[in-house]
Amino acid sequence: MTDTTSMKHQTPLTSGDFTAADEPFALFEVWLNEATKSEPNDPNAMALATVDPDGLPDVRMVLMKGFDTEGFVFYSHIASQKGRELAANPKAALLFHWKSLRRQVRIRGNVTPVTDTEADAYFATRPKQAQIGAWASKQSQELESRFAFEQAIAKVAARYVIGEVPRPPGWSGWRITPMRIEFWHDRPFRLHDRIEFRRDAAGQKWSKTRMYP
Repeated sequence: MTDTTSMKHQTPLTSGDFTAADEPFALFEVWLNEATKSEPNDPNAMALATVDPDGLPDVRMVLMKGFDTEGFVFYSHIASQKGRELAANPKAALLFHWKSLRRQVRIRGNVTPVTDTEADAYFATRPKQAQIGAWASKQSQELESRFAFEQAIAKVAARYVIGEVPRPPGWSGWRITPMRIEFWHDRPFRLHDRIEFRRDAAGQKWSKTRMYP
């Protein structure tokens, strides 16, 4: 783990030691831990960018539910718009923006589905009402009224009054394995600090480049 002592005493135009990091995952963990203490809502929120069959970019906010050296994981409906786009083109970009810290992390890479075991394990940790909602929602499809959705929720809730709610067959997760990770830290007069880690394939050694703001 990178020593982050000097990060707490940064000079106006230098970055402490974050630009000296030689590996991105440990640095991301440090930044996420700091964001968890300072962000008022959802420090694990990230923008997920995909492309549709016409090549038109599409972006939305999702919640990261896990990360390690294999990649960054989130969950949703397979038949949702993002699920369909990832099935057709399994590449994506992520953006974490922590306004309270004036930092952002950009990630680009390849996408693979998580295993059924992983999806089952995470689904079991969700609140029961959220589990019921996953069954009731036809995500990204047209909804005639809020009342229709509430009726669907009530029907699923009645089905699972007692016992555990199983994971819906159309609900799972994805892992973005990064090929590029960029760390950006705001500085006065827009003289920001910015470093990018690159690799050509998973498991390879990272190269690091300092970038102009």
